[in-house]
Amino acid sequence: MVGQLILGLTILVGLHELGHMLTAKWFGMRVEKYAIGFPPKVISKQIGETEYMIGAVPLGGFVKISGMIDESLDTSTMGEEPKPYEFRAKPAWQRLIVMMGGIIVNVITGIIIFIILAHQYGEPYLPVNEVKYGVVPNELGKEMGFRTGDKITEINGKPFDNFDDIYEPDVLLSKDAYYTVERNGQEVNIPIPVDLMDKMADNKDQLRFVEIIMPFEVGKVVSGKPAAKAGLKPGDKILKVGNTETPYFHNMQLALLAHRGQKTNLTVEREGKLINLPAEVDEDGRLGFERVPLLKYSVKDYSLAEAIPAGTSKAFSIITTNIKGFGKIFRGEASASKSVSGPIGIAQVFGNTFSWHNFWFITGMLSMVLAFMNFLPIPALDGGHVMFLTYEMVSGQKPSDKFLENAQKVGMVLLLGLMGFAIFNDVFKLIF
Repeated sequence: MVGQLILGLTILVGLHELGHMLTAKWFGMRVEKYAIGFPPKVISKQIGETEYMIGAVPLGGFVKISGMIDESLDTSTMGEEPKPYEFRAKPAWQRLIVMMGGIIVNVITGIIIFIILAHQYGEPYLPVNEVKYGVVPNELGKEMGFRTGDKITEINGKPFDNFDDIYEPDVLLSKDAYYTVERNGQEVNIPIPVDLMDKMADNKDQLRFVEIIMPFEVGKVVSGKPAAKAGLKPGDKILKVGNTETPYFHNMQLALLAHRGQKTNLTVEREGKLINLPAEVDEDGRLGFERVPLLKYSVKDYSLAEAIPAGTSKAFSIITTNIKGFGKIFRGEASASKSVSGPIGIAQVFGNTFSWHNFWFITGMLSMVLAFMNFLPIPALDGGHVMFLTYEMVSGQKPSDKFLENAQKVGMVLLLGLMGFAIFNDVFKLIF
């Protein structure tokens, strides 16, 4: 998890700061330092007027541009006349482009990543018409109004094809959203609670409030676990746990929970023959194997021409989701403590196994989130600089250097407070 987090952030921060540096150099500004990571310094090299540095703290980076009041709060030359190569000596529109450079690069990076993923991997999905047996809700799903056997047919009154669309953030964050299900031959509407995201955050085991009722067979068997000790093999079908029939995966889960910490008999179909295998169910009610759903998944393939709009749409949907999320927080419909994550939370998103698809998907998502967060009009963020530069261009009056310095200090306090809150929140979630 840590390795993927550091690699992903290094790529994104490096590209973000590169956007600032290249646009600054393009307009003839002197770039004193380009850094990935924060001090203490690990390695650096002076090339021309710029020092290129890698810092020991890999959770950010910065570009030091001459004549600019930034997070370094270096104001030693501000009392002197602006030199032609300084940030403050350039027209406001050039300074605006420099401050937007990192955001623009992150947006382009996210779009390119999602275009490549769409073209290379397509979009695997389970068609709704394959969910033939309906769904089974957990406690949260029951609280919402789902019942075992419900078949979800519409989202917000519209039919859909990909079953996982029911979990899309755009759906969960929409106002007055609802599902339509078929229950005993009748249509029933189930409203989505405005605080659903909070409830899901409260219990990580209930992130999917309904599970698909699915026939299954045994996949990979984990060495040393009860399944391996009992002699289960890939391709086996577990027909009974004790005397309980288990035609579907959720039936087996419930039966195993009833026998947790106990020895029980498994009735298994293997190559057309029935065999009995005694098994010790662990204290969590698990055997230790991966399930293979016996449902037909589909893959939507994209040509390069099709991947461009699909990848672009996916990238920008992440920004709209963040906007909706902020809206819910400000309206009091979602808790900030349950919605905000720091480095630990981000690392957990990457997970403790590695695949290139998963890594680039999350990195692309973080690139768009980084662009969105940096655009917020908070001093010390790019968006704060953009806000003051826009004011200057509209009013024709430049804020004083003292004002910008104090605004930068306020912004730094806000950001450090937010980072401290996010890290504390991550640790609190781990402990409790």
